[in-house]
Amino acid sequence: MDPADFYTGVVAEAYAPLKSFSQDPEPYAAFVQEAGGPALELGCGDGDPLLALRRRGLDVEGVDSSADMLARCRRRADEEGIAVTLHHQRMEALDLPRRFQAIFLAGPTFNLLPDDATAEAALRSIRGHLADGGSALIPLHIPSRTPAGRIGQIRAATADDGAELRFSLVSEERDENTRTQRALLRYERRGPDGNTVVERPWLLHWYTRAGFQELAAATGLITVSVTEADGAPAREDATSISFRLQAAL
Repeated sequence: MDPADFYTGVVAEAYAPLKSFSQDPEPYAAFVQEAGGPALELGCGDGDPLLALRRRGLDVEGVDSSADMLARCRRRADEEGIAVTLHHQRMEALDLPRRFQAIFLAGPTFNLLPDDATAEAALRSIRGHLADGGSALIPLHIPSRTPAGRIGQIRAATADDGAELRFSLVSEERDENTRTQRALLRYERRGPDGNTVVERPWLLHWYTRAGFQELAAATGLITVSVTEADGAPAREDATSISFRLQAAL
């Protein structure tokens, strides 16, 4: 299936109840405050950390490829009385009416782009929407293989209406040559109105540090820094890093 259609229906409903952690807004608030506004969060989903940044009064807009996730973000914003501007677009095909001083992803959502060509298109979109002197922050991750004992394990949560939501990893394949890890995920909703089961493919595509830097340079983006979660310069063997990029003059 098209990766942009992954977070629809029961998968979008299960996202918040079943997620194992929420993004800490602090690093992204600091980035926006340093780089300046306006700012844009790519892959904003249902609003974490976008809504936390808006609560602080930061000028941040959000974009996501999932209409269902954006609807949940709008509903949360309405419930909290937060004004938010959202766009239903893919990050590799942005066409927004303004440019931004700061563009960022909260977590390694960039790894969901299926190949280098799509990643390059996304970087070109970012470059095209950066204001003069603007900065981009792109976290990246090299996934590890899932231990065999975790395949088939079920994680469950309760929906707002009392239905049981369930998630499990059905299978996983890894290809070091294409730098991809493909999984099949199962989502279930069990309630008095019946049961729903969907299985969806989940692809992660990773990069070497040098390879990503070359992709960015090809789109007119200069690497300013490569850091780990604590802000320190990334070690060569680090599997979770963040690229800070700026537009080449």
